[in-house]
Amino acid sequence: MDASDIEQIEINLVLDAVAQRYGYDFRHYARASIERWVRNLCRRNGYCCLSAILPDLLRDPSFLEKVIREFSVTVTDMFRDPFVYQNIREQVVPMLKTYPYIKVWIAGCATGKEAYSIAILLLEEGLYDRALIYGTDFNDIALEQSKRGAYSLQRMETFCANYAKAGGKADLTDYFDLTEKTCVVKEEVKRNITFANHNLVTDNVFGEMHLILCRNVLIYFDKFLQRQVLNIFRDSLVFDGFFCLGSKESLRFSGLEKEMKVVNEQARIYQKKTL
Repeated sequence: MDASDIEQIEINLVLDAVAQRYGYDFRHYARASIERWVRNLCRRNGYCCLSAILPDLLRDPSFLEKVIREFSVTVTDMFRDPFVYQNIREQVVPMLKTYPYIKVWIAGCATGKEAYSIAILLLEEGLYDRALIYGTDFNDIALEQSKRGAYSLQRMETFCANYAKAGGKADLTDYFDLTEKTCVVKEEVKRNITFANHNLVTDNVFGEMHLILCRNVLIYFDKFLQRQVLNIFRDSLVFDGFFCLGSKESLRFSGLEKEMKVVNEQARIYQKKTL
C-alpha cells in the first residue's frame, strides 16, 4: 500500500467522522473536490497529515465551523450568467404571472446574491408582492451574510454590468444603500425573502415551488447524489413549475428526462410536465 492509498483511507475516515459526529454527509460529493478540500483543511490548520485532523474534529465541536467553511462553495454573483435571467424574464415569468401567488426556492444560495437577483427581477415584473423566496444553504456563516445583504462596493460595477445584460429595467444601484465600502440590499428587496438552513444531502422535499434555482451545486456531487437531489427538486415542484441548473449541469442521464420539458437548453431551464 503506497502513500496515495493511505491518504484515501484518511480522507474516508475524515468524511465518516463528520457524518457520524455532526450529521453532515459529504461522502457522495465529487471525489476530486473532497480530496482538495480535505488537503486544504489540513494545510491551513497546520496538521502533519490528514488523519491528524481526527482528534480535534471528534472532540472539539467548534472545529466543525472550519470544515463547513472549507467544504461549502460560496462563489456567486448578482445576475451571474445574465442570459439565464434574461430567459427567465422571457420564458418563465409569463407563466408565473398566471398564478395567484409564487414560491421560489434558491437551493445552495451561498451568500444570497442569486436570491436578491430573483427578487429584483420579480419586482420589475410586478410579481414580488405575491411572491415568497426561500434561500437555503447548509452553511450558517454564508446564511448570515445572506440575511445582511451587504457586499463589497468594488463588486457593484460587475453587478451593474450583469444586470444590464440580464434585461434590467432600472438602475441597479436603486436597490442598494451605498456606503464608502459596501452596498447593502434595501429592505424593499429583502422583505419577501426567507433564508434558512437546508441540507440537500440529508433533508427532504422543500414545499411546493413554482420556480427552483440550484445552479453550480450538483457539479460537486457524485452521480448517486445528483439523482437523489434532482428527485427532491422534482417532488418540490408544482406541475408546470420550473427549475434551473448551472451551465455545466444537465438532466441528461438523470432519469428525469421524461418528466421534464426543456424550456431552454443553454440556460438549463426545465419545466415539470403535467400528468
